[in-house]
Amino acid sequence: MRCSRQVSVLLALVLCATGLRAQDRPHVFRGATIYPVSGPPIENGVLVIHQGKIVAVGPANRVSIPRGAVELDVRGKVIIPGLVDTHSHIGGGDGGDRSATLHPEVRILDAIDPQHDTFWKARAGGITTMNIMPGSGHLMSGQTVYVKPRMARTIQEMLFCQDPLREVCGGMKMANGTNSLGNPPSPGTRAKSAALVRQLFLKAVEYREKIRQAQGDPAKMPARDLQMEALVEILEGKRIVHFHTHRHDDILTAIRLGQEFGFRPVLHHVSEAWKVADEIARARVPCSIIVLDSPGGKHEAVDIRWENGAALEKAGVDVAFHTDDGITDSRLFLRSAALGVRAGMSRQKALEALTLAGARMLGLENRIGSLDPGKDADFVVLSGDPFSVYTHVEQTWIDGRKVFDRANPEHRKYATGGYGVYRGDVYGHDEGEE
Repeated sequence: MRCSRQVSVLLALVLCATGLRAQDRPHVFRGATIYPVSGPPIENGVLVIHQGKIVAVGPANRVSIPRGAVELDVRGKVIIPGLVDTHSHIGGGDGGDRSATLHPEVRILDAIDPQHDTFWKARAGGITTMNIMPGSGHLMSGQTVYVKPRMARTIQEMLFCQDPLREVCGGMKMANGTNSLGNPPSPGTRAKSAALVRQLFLKAVEYREKIRQAQGDPAKMPARDLQMEALVEILEGKRIVHFHTHRHDDILTAIRLGQEFGFRPVLHHVSEAWKVADEIARARVPCSIIVLDSPGGKHEAVDIRWENGAALEKAGVDVAFHTDDGITDSRLFLRSAALGVRAGMSRQKALEALTLAGARMLGLENRIGSLDPGKDADFVVLSGDPFSVYTHVEQTWIDGRKVFDRANPEHRKYATGGYGVYRGDVYGHDEGEE
């Protein structure tokens, strides 16, 4: 019995070592239609990845195959960049509480469970980067975090940043409209909401000036203030504001706040953006929109239209899609772009809205969002056209590692199962990846 156990351990070590060597070898995907997003589609394309990065992409007759590469036949398939979800709530985290309406010091990364089963929703949906937000209901719910849904045991393994104590690892979630209205200490009116935000930013401007006047002298530095530190990062352009807003007047209020304090927000949801698309374009503010395919929800979103994306595209606004999961299931994220095309968006801009546009809104376009040499090897293998209702996500790859495979029965459960599959009481974790 003891001998058998020793053999099993030895075999596991050998297999592990073999897997590591395989990861060090270049991987070549041959024969698919490839949508780089940064350029036109490539028929009978070739994608080469190595050590987590894209090495080459192009037509079969123009791409050199590295010696010793692992070659995969993907004829009849479609390869697109990994999807970027600019607004998600998966991972079981929370945010600010009812003790205040402004919580700039709160970090969602301190509340995310990196082993939460909902991350399988992202993998099954082809999402390789997401902006996880603190919960709603506040003028400022706290700091968001940019992550990849890798197979991870700690949140550190998911982050884009290296040191969450010294680096900016995400944006800031803000909101206006009915979400932030309520009983004290929440404001009771829209005007008071804007006034409270302005007052806090004025304090941040003063705090920043004290730091400048100190000129690095510890004796002259103001007392450390977590709220002010986060806001100064916004004022200095280090932290992007992700602004939840719906009504056309609320949209313009968010833009005014950005103009007053010198930050450029990303506007989220913008249900009535089609009413003020030209004004948004003139302000050069990007929009991350959601597509709803069933009635219900907030009264301020009653005028939301599928044509939102088309109206913003026509006006020249940089537009992306998001899930706001669980409003839209992460597994159905591709469908948002398909509905956008149905309502008048171009195919090119709709696909960009799932990928490169979202990367720009997170400030990560140099690493993700398109299939270009040097970028992270984040991509999705589809069964067919990206905008077809019959298309499935067959494989999801992050940093050159396969994290979802629909052909794997355990993975497939997460792609096709109901709500219970993400409660952790139906199927266990499957941490196998290639």
